[in-house]
Amino acid sequence: MSPELISILVLAVVFVIATTRSINMGALAFAAAFGVGTLVADLDADGIFAGFPGDLFVVLVGVTYLFAIARSNGTTDWLVHASIRLVRGRVALIPWVMFALTGALTAIGAVSPAAVAIVAPIALSFAARYGISPLLMGAMVVHGAQGGGFSPISIYGSIVNGIVEREKLPGNEIALFLASLIVNIVIAAVVFVLFGGLKLWAQGAVDTAVDGGSEGTDPGTDTGTGTGTPGEPLSGSGGTREGGTTVTRPAPTATPLATTRLTPARIATLLSLVALVIAVLAFDLDAGLTAITLAVLLSAAWPEDSRKAVGEIAWPTVLLICGVLTYVGVLDEMGTITWAGEGVGGIGVPLLAAVLLCYIGAIVSAFASSVGIMGALIPLAVPFLAQGEIGAVGMVAALAVSATVVDVSPFSTNGALVLAAAPDVDRERFFRQLMVYGGIVVAAVPAVVWLVLVVPGWG
Repeated sequence: MSPELISILVLAVVFVIATTRSINMGALAFAAAFGVGTLVADLDADGIFAGFPGDLFVVLVGVTYLFAIARSNGTTDWLVHASIRLVRGRVALIPWVMFALTGALTAIGAVSPAAVAIVAPIALSFAARYGISPLLMGAMVVHGAQGGGFSPISIYGSIVNGIVEREKLPGNEIALFLASLIVNIVIAAVVFVLFGGLKLWAQGAVDTAVDGGSEGTDPGTDTGTGTGTPGEPLSGSGGTREGGTTVTRPAPTATPLATTRLTPARIATLLSLVALVIAVLAFDLDAGLTAITLAVLLSAAWPEDSRKAVGEIAWPTVLLICGVLTYVGVLDEMGTITWAGEGVGGIGVPLLAAVLLCYIGAIVSAFASSVGIMGALIPLAVPFLAQGEIGAVGMVAALAVSATVVDVSPFSTNGALVLAAAPDVDRERFFRQLMVYGGIVVAAVPAVVWLVLVVPGWG
């Protein structure tokens, strides 16, 4: 048995054990990386640690730290209320506002994970406050980021168009952008309908002059955190139990809004969030390092508000993601990913090779760098694109969409940020929901984009 096949089988075993024994998958993946890296790939410790995602570790810790402080001092409550006022109380519009916001950020040049890191904590705090499915809100944020991700001036768009030019393939920047935008809008619409969006429309508008917020006990809301049957009404409130976790909605008799007041701590936190956006978008600074720095400054100024913030960093999520990606790094180091891609590229039927490359891009990207896999797969497609049986524009667009639309997976950077940012949820349940949803996207989308973009021979 080849080393590459052994490494893939070990990954499958890690999934099975983590699912059946409730062991943190990241811890298992670290052990697997050590075993496979040492015994199969003949890597030393430095070679194994080369795959550790240090940048993602800092992003996860920094962003969750900063927004834990924002939750503690009431800033996220203020932002949620401001968002409701912006759409005149129409809660159903907020997921689409978040979709558009992340899409706009990536379209003008933000790296997709940076845009998600900025928007996801606010969006998911809103979801927890108004009983919106966290899966719905998280998917809207990620698909929004990917929808704008291939504009001609975006990071992803610039990279893919550069690869196409370097490989001397026919290209169409607008077609690439529209393909990604349309696919993600369609998926977002389906998710919106399937995960409660129509019920949000049926609720109408909420009263923007009342509060069921976290400052003090509101007699009109239920602040319990028990579990129960999804959709089961909560006594004494307008809330429901979503996905086994109690969520709260404002009741008709809620008290006047206390969270509309801007205290010095909230003003400083809002300025910190603006500074994070400017630092990432305008000065291309690292989102994680910037967030940690801002969080430390806020902690020093208001230690009473941030005393518990370090404990609220999503440490289990950090372990899970970093462990899995370290193992994927071992796979990359020993050539497993290239081995699989070259095996598919050598198939003599171009259309079959095309759909298999789309699936490889989707599967690998669900665990690793979307940009990295696009950079590897597009050149692998060059030999059969040169035969003229498949349109280059459609194939490149299909590969790009397949490799990025799966970033809702909890093992990808964007999915990990969504998982880490969700407050007041059963994280194990939410992780499983994201994993199942990501699996559905991986199974369905590559075939659909292949059928729509590759089979007709576009370009």
